[in-house]
Amino acid sequence: MPVYRLTIEYEGTRYSGWQMQANTPKTIQGHLERAAAEVLGEVSLGGAGRTDAGVHAIDQVAHLRCRRPFQPGRLQHELNDRLPSDIHVLRVEKADESFHARHDAVSRIYLYQISRRRSAFGKPFVWWIRDSLHLGKMEEALSLLPGRHDFAAFADKRIASESTLVDIERTEIGEDEDLILIRLGASHFLWRMVRKLVGAMAEIGRGSLSIDEFGERLRKGRPRFEASAPAAGLFLEAVLYPGDEFRRPLQSIVPVWSSGRKRGSNG
Repeated sequence: MPVYRLTIEYEGTRYSGWQMQANTPKTIQGHLERAAAEVLGEVSLGGAGRTDAGVHAIDQVAHLRCRRPFQPGRLQHELNDRLPSDIHVLRVEKADESFHARHDAVSRIYLYQISRRRSAFGKPFVWWIRDSLHLGKMEEALSLLPGRHDFAAFADKRIASESTLVDIERTEIGEDEDLILIRLGASHFLWRMVRKLVGAMAEIGRGSLSIDEFGERLRKGRPRFEASAPAAGLFLEAVLYPGDEFRRPLQSIVPVWSSGRKRGSNG
């Protein structure tokens, strides 16, 4: 069967997540599979990461298996013609018959956007926090993450049957205009793990959670951190495969400009 590798971007605001679900037609995978079936007939499609409801992606990867070959550029065009405007196929490439978007991936990278100010335009893409956040403390807490840890305290309780050990490979924090950006990279992430870790960083930045307490939860895997950052600020930024390099600078995906008059403005 011909296999194609799809690279996709989407705004997740209107959708119930990536994964197709029996009780809702509004999933990213569902829209893509229906569009592909209109072009190719019977197909099978799977993604590299199962983003939750409201989560976005700028570099999701999927495999598409079908019964007949199709020119990749034309397939990209045909799919985009059938997809809603907030889902877009960036690339279609021929892949090896054994290619599997999820099993072959070696790393996933997520970026979270926290806004320091209320924004009329950025609401679907940021978490606006009114309180002042101490960036230095957040950075110190993030420095505890690289390596293998038991993230039971920072995962949804509904993953009881899944191993909660995760190897964190990358942590970054920085600012871009009125945004605080947090980047996390790992071979995989547990359900709600990124959002819970960002929620913990926000509490540390506010001063309501100490770095020592955060480290203790990381060592013991308990007690569970109940709060989660909203889905709106989270982006699947990249999926890496053997031999891939990630070089994107730490910068906003959807910016929130600093408030006040900009240099060079004519009013």
